[in-house]
Amino acid sequence: MTEADTGREYPPRPIVGIGVVVLKGDRVLLIRRGKPPNAGSWSLPGGAQELGETVEQAARRELLEETGVTAGRLELLAVIDNIRPDPAGRVRYHYTIIDFAAPWVDGEPRAGSDAGAAEWAPVDALEPYALWDQAVRVIARAAQMLRSSRL
Repeated sequence: MTEADTGREYPPRPIVGIGVVVLKGDRVLLIRRGKPPNAGSWSLPGGAQELGETVEQAARRELLEETGVTAGRLELLAVIDNIRPDPAGRVRYHYTIIDFAAPWVDGEPRAGSDAGAAEWAPVDALEPYALWDQAVRVIARAAQMLRSSRL
């Protein structure tokens, strides 16, 4: 199945994407994307919300499917627009991403579903993962929430 077959490439409307910043002490859970878009890139666990599913249900489902990890209380962290045009200026991808922060509860990272890898990364040493700047921003915000005991 290609991206065009899934309706994610050149969509008729934005797709709701969910991301989860799971923190375990001074480490954050990351996955390496196994499928387009961004196959091979490191990212936060998450994916598309399904019809009839709440955003919290989607966050927990994607987290468990991609990493085998469960998280505690989810706190809304950010809403980010990711709009990527093609060279002709047409919108090739358009995601509205809802990011949550949550403390780790159980499970050790293992790649599953759309993930090619899953691991804990030090919050203060994310450079080797070449994350999207918005991911780095929300990770920093989640870590600040954890330090101030709001997470």
